[in-house]
Amino acid sequence: MQRAKRRRLVQLARHGSSPCCPPRQALRAFSPSAKFVILSSIISFLHEIGMDSDALNTFLTIHRRGGISNAAKFLHRSQPAISRRIALLEQELGVPLFERVAGRTRLSDAGRVLIPYAERAVAAAQDAEQAVRALTKQNSGPVSLAVTGTLADGRLSTIMKRFAGENPAVTLSLRTATSAEVSDLIRRGEATIGLRYNTDRSGDLACELVLREALQVVCAPDHPLAGRRVKRLAELRGERWIAFPENRGRREIAAAHVFALFLTQGLGDVEWTAVDSLTAQKRLVESGLGLALLARSHVAEELRAASIATITVGDLAADQDTVLVTRRGGFLSAAAERLLETIRRNYAGLDVQTTPGKKSPARKSIARRRVG
Repeated sequence: MQRAKRRRLVQLARHGSSPCCPPRQALRAFSPSAKFVILSSIISFLHEIGMDSDALNTFLTIHRRGGISNAAKFLHRSQPAISRRIALLEQELGVPLFERVAGRTRLSDAGRVLIPYAERAVAAAQDAEQAVRALTKQNSGPVSLAVTGTLADGRLSTIMKRFAGENPAVTLSLRTATSAEVSDLIRRGEATIGLRYNTDRSGDLACELVLREALQVVCAPDHPLAGRRVKRLAELRGERWIAFPENRGRREIAAAHVFALFLTQGLGDVEWTAVDSLTAQKRLVESGLGLALLARSHVAEELRAASIATITVGDLAADQDTVLVTRRGGFLSAAAERLLETIRRNYAGLDVQTTPGKKSPARKSIARRRVG
């Protein structure tokens, strides 16, 4: 009889309104010793469920590393152990998560559906571990920063140097990526704080504007219009432009954004050269091989050295936002909070707009269009 009641309570825990324990009124019918046995059984049952954070992390690693063999090397585990872990997870879910196609491992339809949920679950588990560890290590621990490549400049070096000096016990790591990749790193919990261009509108990320910079046309110092002003962008239609190629997921100043400025004024297409490097773009501009649309901070050194000049355009009003990115509701250690504050202090006082939706001072221009 007692054994049957225990089985019934385990079923209630598994299928009832509460996913973890039986109703309290059901437990009241048993003695304290019986309650202990029942709850121990439930805990053991829950530990046998395959879909825990380790199983999900194994699943994600197989996906990101392109197969079980590479995942085993990355996780420092044997291939049979990895295979068994995934088999248990697939058994728990009742569907295959991977398929073998042309000798390669790829996600099944179920696997693709599971990806975002697995990423959130693993990130939440990391948050929990960091929150507990932070109770005893308030002034130490790792903090990972992911930034868009073109933001890895002198300002970022100043930020990292200042933070390291103020927090010697904190291990700070840096990764560079495109803006979209920065968001993905934060979303997956592989980076703590991100710095990218423009707000990511996905609901699981929190974005904070730290800098809004006007974009300007730059040219070689011996260009006929160097240092001069033109009334309309149309006067530069015949120039060759240099810009980032329009890669999927990239939100830097791509050629399409330059085109958009001309198209909105009914000027049609322009000639352009795709260059996948900010440094290379600046060298080409210096050599007189084209114009580029860049933020002033991108060419600050070149402007001081007079190796690059600007062309003021009367009806050009394009800007670019730099935003801090964190995972909405994610845990931030005291060290991470200090890094956020260091970044804010460094950007404070620049051309920053802190109130979302608030218009910057009006200019004699067409309606402001965001570029980035």
